[in-house]
Amino acid sequence: MTIDSYGAEKINIMSNYNFSKYLLIHMNYTQEEQKNIELAKEYMLIAYDPKRASATAVVHLCAPGNKFIAPTTFPGVNTLEEYADDHAKIMKQVNDLHIVSFDVLFAKEDRVCIRYTAEGSHSGEPHGNIKATGLKATWTASALFKVENGKLAEFIKDWNKLSMWQQLGWPVEECLTK
Repeated sequence: MTIDSYGAEKINIMSNYNFSKYLLIHMNYTQEEQKNIELAKEYMLIAYDPKRASATAVVHLCAPGNKFIAPTTFPGVNTLEEYADDHAKIMKQVNDLHIVSFDVLFAKEDRVCIRYTAEGSHSGEPHGNIKATGLKATWTASALFKVENGKLAEFIKDWNKLSMWQQLGWPVEECLTK
């Protein structure tokens, strides 16, 4: 882990998602902000684990009536639990999908921002009628969380899906907003 001049963390995620490995030093964060960071990271590590990603695996982290916002990349997905379930579907196709690093991570009051790098290869189930190709992709995305009463109340995802689709050789038309 490294800390930049603004107090934001860069954390490299090692294999097996052993969350307990990451004892972090937080600079200039309140105790509540530190808890919020850990909550958001726990959600992300579950949602990006092909063996654990599901609504039932994240429900304990989510506030009632929570909102997931990413209409161009996950249309029709409206809650954090629905996102974990929908993301699990992608991970059946990209079955080694994982977070490589949390490139930027910071918190202020009830908000947590994570810019991360992820990667994976199409080595699982077919994507539509495209059998597993073994092609690998690396991409970045941002996750903006709002925390209320110790639970995740909102998740805004910003992700350029096109980059991943192009690298995997999947139809880029699927990335167009309808």
